[in-house]
Amino acid sequence: MSIREEMPVLARHEGEWVGTYTLVDTSGKIIDQHQSHLSCQFPADGPYPYYQVNRYTWADGKKEEHQFPGKYRDKTLWFDSDRILGKAWEIDDSTVILWFSYKAAPTMYLYEMIQISPDNNHRARTWHWFKDHQIYQRTLIQEERIK
Repeated sequence: MSIREEMPVLARHEGEWVGTYTLVDTSGKIIDQHQSHLSCQFPADGPYPYYQVNRYTWADGKKEEHQFPGKYRDKTLWFDSDRILGKAWEIDDSTVILWFSYKAAPTMYLYEMIQISPDNNHRARTWHWFKDHQIYQRTLIQEERIK
């Protein structure tokens, strides 16, 4: 079976998403905020059945772009890029959980919960950042599909 058949919630994320990332410390103080544009793709051919491009823009003009090719097996999406190592899986009919760590920071990891709306046009995402198994910040993400 294909990734689309075995991960139907993830398949609903295909498209272009824009939103805002708000990073807060454990007391809720805003540390950072920036705009995002994510492209979630399921290429018909090529080495990766899933491909994501994240573009970030800050008010001061700073920009970043990161690419995340994903491999698929056993109802799990696996990431192993130059930047991260991680995996994503579905837990119900609207939720995907993602665990990942940054290769440059081996004592740090994140859990992300991704909720997609029933109409597939809105997402709410939260990242819980851990260092040495202790939470130290959260990222709150609100997105809307533009295509």
